[in-house]
Amino acid sequence: MMDARELIRTKMEGAGLSRAAVDSFLYGVEELQRHTKMTVGEEEIDAVDSLPEWEQLVQTCPPADDDLLRQLVVIKLNGGLGTSMGLQKAKSLLEIKPGVTFLDLIVRQIKALRKDSSNGVRLLLMNSFSTSADTMRYLKRYAEDGFAETAEVELMQNKVPKLRQDTLEPVQMPQHPELEWCPPGHGDLYASLAGSGRLDELLARGVRYAFVSNSDNLGAQVDPGFLAWFARSGAPFVMEVTRRTEADKKGGHLARRKKDGQLILREVAQCPPEDIPHFQDLSRHRFFNTNNLWIRLDSLKQLMQEHKGVIPLPIICNSKHADPRDPSSPDVFQLETAMGAALQCFTGAAAVCVPRSRFFPVKTCSDLLLLRSDAVEIDAAGRMFLAPECDGVAPVVQLDPTLYKLVDSLEPLGVPSLKHVRHLSVRSEHHFSPGEPLIGDVEF
Repeated sequence: MMDARELIRTKMEGAGLSRAAVDSFLYGVEELQRHTKMTVGEEEIDAVDSLPEWEQLVQTCPPADDDLLRQLVVIKLNGGLGTSMGLQKAKSLLEIKPGVTFLDLIVRQIKALRKDSSNGVRLLLMNSFSTSADTMRYLKRYAEDGFAETAEVELMQNKVPKLRQDTLEPVQMPQHPELEWCPPGHGDLYASLAGSGRLDELLARGVRYAFVSNSDNLGAQVDPGFLAWFARSGAPFVMEVTRRTEADKKGGHLARRKKDGQLILREVAQCPPEDIPHFQDLSRHRFFNTNNLWIRLDSLKQLMQEHKGVIPLPIICNSKHADPRDPSSPDVFQLETAMGAALQCFTGAAAVCVPRSRFFPVKTCSDLLLLRSDAVEIDAAGRMFLAPECDGVAPVVQLDPTLYKLVDSLEPLGVPSLKHVRHLSVRSEHHFSPGEPLIGDVEF
């Protein structure tokens, strides 16, 4: 009889997953088997009161030159389908302006950087099995620019088995074998880079720095000035954080571990229930993770070698049913990790407070309506700006989630002018004529 670990290894290797993926998952299983504490209590951490400011750091360095830009790879997490908004395709294929998708803007940004770097800046899209085909099919329109080759631009996310809660063995669902697997979380980035051979390939090409962000965050753009600061700083890992607002109470926040002073990221799933009021206290925990990361690839390689091929990330253990639609299906654990949690793994890792404009994700139709409006401008280089009339503050858009949950619901709503709006609330069925001017605080 094989034990749970052997069954897991056999299942993952049989599915063609890399050694790095298998070893990383087994590290998490071992943590679970040891009953390692998976929460971070308030008594274990100190709040972070202040941080270096992005604008000041950028001003201290001249922009990265051609040689430095050639040492950069931009990695976009592109594994989400956007099912919460009614999408059945890669979320990055959603139009944010007429005929322009997230993916178009990502390509546009990389092309602009390449003009300044003798075509040196690399792009990697971390796709999932759900988004790979749609994404690569769409990129065929950029074949002449070198973005259509899977071997050049795709980094495939792994999958991991769901584990029975009673035995920690991989669950068996012979009628629906696809339900035996789940996504590993974006902490899988590191195993994917190593297991695919990409990490060694990039280092061999002289690529030393990676900028990583979500594909649906249009504010996450490479700033050559910050790249120059990052290279000069010597830090192996830098997390972009920004000041929390009421909208960010559920987002992972920055903290400092009391026992050694190490910066860490605490996700809400790692917070004991009794400490949730502290977790949500914006006056105490002031900074949250934007999921924009800067990583020195040689430092990443060294760290993984020191830990036998894995990054010792904290494990997030989710209790689920094997079939989410069937409460009678076996109880399983789904293990995942967060890539930002690597902050605690690198000696000398740092965090920088960035302006809110670098965190502009699209999670709801309210976010999408704002992007589609004239309050947001996009230039030829794919960079996003708030319209001058906004005075640096994005309008707050709140659409009734029962009426405007799905992308299709925005078509009959229409897109008004929002550049003079402070707050827009729509709580009934409505229709705006294109560019209909609104001013100040508006409620329907």
